[in-house]
Amino acid sequence: MDNIDGIPHYHIRGLAIWGFLDQRQFVDYLFGGPMVKIGCLVAINAEKVLTAERDASLASLLHAAEYKYADGISIVRSIRRKYPAAAISRIAGVDLWEGIMARAGQEGTPVFLIGGRPAILDQTAALLRAKWNVNIVGLQDGYFSPADRPALFSRINASGAAIVTVAMGSPKQENFMFECRASYPNALYMGVGGTYDVFTGQVKRAPKLWQRMGLEWLYRLFSQPSRLRRQLKLLRFVGYYLSGRL
Repeated sequence: MDNIDGIPHYHIRGLAIWGFLDQRQFVDYLFGGPMVKIGCLVAINAEKVLTAERDASLASLLHAAEYKYADGISIVRSIRRKYPAAAISRIAGVDLWEGIMARAGQEGTPVFLIGGRPAILDQTAALLRAKWNVNIVGLQDGYFSPADRPALFSRINASGAAIVTVAMGSPKQENFMFECRASYPNALYMGVGGTYDVFTGQVKRAPKLWQRMGLEWLYRLFSQPSRLRRQLKLLRFVGYYLSGRL
């Protein structure tokens, strides 16, 4: 276990994961200086850990990301098993994003939103402005080609965004964030997956009780039985947990 700025880092399958007590501590840390921290913010769950073990490119991106946090309950339980004294909570990416957006609205931090369907992206921007007065300085839906990226990077640079959130799914969003960061390093990048859909009410989250019990994954499986194949792949991570190979 390492310690940076008073926050412990726990190592699971070679990844150093920040051990924040809760979401508020995380958001306070990110906004703790004269400007929001810079770097890449990546949610870690069992599926992403397993994908990285067979995808060297994703593994490299995850290791390079400054802020890896425990988004999946399986990661939290693995940390508690490996480090019995660990005081760490699951921080769901959608909740963290909302916390960051609320603080950005309070402080006037410029935000650039990327990804999702055009209508959903517009709804997300409108709701962020109405709810927290977020200073949105740019939008780009997820329907652009690799050839469009240089122009998009230039737009982000010109916008002066301090926070860039990317809803493209993993590993596409991690690839995009690091490529964009190479040309515009002075921002906090966050991969948010399907967060815009949840935020605008297009996708329903598990009830709070299920979330508190760490069963949000099971609720999603009931809601989307097609996810069963993905869930079965996680048995390898269960093997790591049971055998102590964390």
